[in-house]
Amino acid sequence: MSANSRLTVAVHVLTWMVLDRQGGNEVATSERIASSVNTNPVVIRRCLGDLRKAGLVEARRGTGAGWLVTREPETVTLLDVYEALDEGGVFGMHNSEPNQSCPVGFGIRPTLRHVYDGVEDTMRKQLAGTTIADVLRDVLAQERAKGQAE
Repeated sequence: MSANSRLTVAVHVLTWMVLDRQGGNEVATSERIASSVNTNPVVIRRCLGDLRKAGLVEARRGTGAGWLVTREPETVTLLDVYEALDEGGVFGMHNSEPNQSCPVGFGIRPTLRHVYDGVEDTMRKQLAGTTIADVLRDVLAQERAKGQAE
């Protein structure tokens, strides 16, 4: 099984867009964003579509077309981004009903649901305590540290 990277990509997109805006660019294109993420612009457009539905970005049409961040980075938490992606929880249950005649099959879902709910609560608290501004600050600190080490 592979890990889901949608949240990572969405946070990368928003963080890059904020940095780009600070650099004097009001709008960002999916092509320019894709260059930073090192992926196809179609992947970025799908991500931006989810972020737009949540009100975190908007599209500008016509001359100067592109995408804009609609909120200040200090007000956008990673929980906002996670919820924009509508991931449906960190862990899922079986795709089909376990064997209810088996003691493990009968009890596995309620047991794991309790554990997973606790994990979800902890994760949501952590994501709620981190903003896009925090991520950008830490990303830029990594770049400065790299420059000092060279």
